[in-house]
Amino acid sequence: MKLTRAAVIGVGYLGQFHAEKYEQMPGATLAAVVDTDQQRCLELAEKHKTRAVFDYREILDQVDAVSIVVPTCLHYEIAKDFLEHGVHVLLEKPITNTIEEADDLIRTAARKKAVLQVGHLERFNPAVVAAESVLNNPRFVESTRIAPFKPRGTDVNIVMDLMIHDIDLIMAFVGSPIREIRAAGAPVLTDKEDIANVRIEFENGCVANITASRISLKSERKMRIFQADAYISIDFQNRKLLVARKEEMTPSGPAISVDEKTLDAGDAIRDEIQSFLHSIASGVPPKVTGEDGRKALEIAIMITDQLNKAPL
Repeated sequence: MKLTRAAVIGVGYLGQFHAEKYEQMPGATLAAVVDTDQQRCLELAEKHKTRAVFDYREILDQVDAVSIVVPTCLHYEIAKDFLEHGVHVLLEKPITNTIEEADDLIRTAARKKAVLQVGHLERFNPAVVAAESVLNNPRFVESTRIAPFKPRGTDVNIVMDLMIHDIDLIMAFVGSPIREIRAAGAPVLTDKEDIANVRIEFENGCVANITASRISLKSERKMRIFQADAYISIDFQNRKLLVARKEEMTPSGPAISVDEKTLDAGDAIRDEIQSFLHSIASGVPPKVTGEDGRKALEIAIMITDQLNKAPL
């Protein structure tokens, strides 16, 4: 079996895990790790017994697939170069800085017949995967994603940094165009919004209320979904899924059945990369397409525009 020659572009906090998974993945070989931080790159290359490269352009013709895990401002240039060489790309979220850049990457991938997958990692969370079979026309969604401050990720605002995870999931769950967005937020520790709340009304009547913060004292990642036949609670962080359903009527009201489970820890990054490699081998579209990434980016930009007009 021919192994997919893979490289990781950017081996910082998240990129190091991509390198680890490729090294362990059947069907792939870690051909190189790439970073402008030469010391960091050399250390990771030695750890994973692979080649250290300081300029990604050196390997454009030497790999079949790449994970691009660099600051958002570099996504477009690097992904474009690899796609033009027919290299399959797993690109961290958000897909790009602008819609125009995202559209160009999508067109280039199609023209070169290359896979373009966007790294919305929560799609591979075991609790989300388990919830997919229960979801049925959500009517109201409430999402909270808060975390203590960390310097990484502050090249973008809270919407692009954390909220975009929930935007992507909600768009996938609801499956309806947006009618209206209302947003408020504020910068606190950086010069960009560090906290924000958004209300999205969809054409089908569903309403989503989304809160995200990177200046909290604790971490919490939860979503509550209300639909005609069930209430669904997803705890992303602890991989818990609760489904409550209305059963037969009793003299005191409807009986409620509750099914609560804690899912195995799993490995979302491994599953994401495994899905990427499967798309390359089989030709089936990735679970998170370039179009999905573009849609999440478009809504994140709309929210950001609202925040710029009406801060807290």
